[in-house]
Formats: sequence, structure tokens, C-alpha cells
Amino acid sequence: MATLIISLEKITKSYYIKEEEFPVLKGINFDIKKGEFVALMGPSGSGKSTLLNIIGALDKPTGGNYHIQSKLVSDLSSDELADIRNRYIGFIFQNFNLIPTISALENVALPSFYAGALDYDRAKELLTMVGLADRLNNRPNELSGGQRQRVSIARSLINSPEFILADEPTGNLDSKTGKEIMDLIQKKVRKNYPDGNSRPTSGPDYRSYNLP
Repeated sequence: MATLIISLEKITKSYYIKEEEFPVLKGINFDIKKGEFVALMGPSGSGKSTLLNIIGALDKPTGGNYHIQSKLVSDLSSDELADIRNRYIGFIFQNFNLIPTISALENVALPSFYAGALDYDRAKELLTMVGLADRLNNRPNELSGGQRQRVSIARSLINSPEFILADEPTGNLDSKTGKEIMDLIQKKVRKNYPDGNSRPTSGPDYRSYNLP
């Protein structure tokens, strides 16, 4: 039986403006097991990124229970949450979130520093895996959008996370580059790290994509 990695039970999330409640998530329930590849579908404003932030331990739900590998997230301290984010989760952001003043190699290696073991060798290996062996020393502004997203993918894998969260990873890319990135996520990420993988999308591209 596949290992249960993520479990959400009756998750709610509301925002409050001048004491007025604006509910975004209303009783979300689902589990993700090791090896599953999951896409969150819905129009803009439906709460996909909000849910992804909760799954990524970047935000807290208003109500409900969220477990990561049997750990109840609401019981964890700030330091424990930071450790969960660094060791358990790999993030791929729509806007890349690369540090502009350092190289691609340094961007990929940085999470390993916070995990306690700066690993440039693995960072170089991952950048080679995503086709950027000749761009190790380039800064983000010297890379195309597709290349920056490849750096982001490599960075998400540096600490061998339990699962990958990708927030509209092709949202800022043209359709051809977007498909290349989706192929890379499917073939490289799942092949090398066959763990639960969630991706939100508001566009039609994933609806026609052959999820494994």
C-alpha cells in the first residue's frame, strides 16, 4: 500500500476585512499518497494558491486538520514548520523566486545550506539534469523564462523532498516553453523523485496534458 504523505480534513480558510468574513476554502478533504501526481483545477480566484500555501506550510487554515506524514501541522512550532518546508517540500513558483544577485548554481544550492550541508556538487548535477550545464554561473537576468523555471525545478529537488508543489509553473511562459517545462516536471521530477506532486492551474493546458 502506498504511503500517505498529505492528508487534509475539513480544511477551511477565511480572510477578514473590517470584521467581514470572506471564505475562500470551505471544507476541503483529500489525501495524496506517495507516487501520485495531482493537479488542482479551477478558475482564477477559486483558492488554488491559498490551498497550496496551506499544503506548503506557508499559511495556516482557519479550521480543519492537516497532516504531513502523520505530523499534525497545527501542532508544530515555527522552527519545526521551517524544517518541514526545507526538508519535506520542494517548491516551484510561477514567478521563479530566484535571488537575482547570485548564480543559477548558487540559487539551486542555497536550500541545502539551510538544511545544514551546502552541496554544490548535487546542485551542479541537478542543473545538468534539467539541461543547464552551460549556465551554471549565469545570474537569473541572464537566463530566459524557460531557463529560470528549469533552475527553479532543480532548486526544488536539492534536498530530495518528499513531495513537490508547483504553483502554475507555466503561467509566465509561452505555450511551447510551457509544454517543455511540463514534460520536464513529469519525466525528470517523477522519475528521480516519485513522490506526491500537486500543481494548481487556471488555464486549459493541464486539462489536455496526459498525467501519469
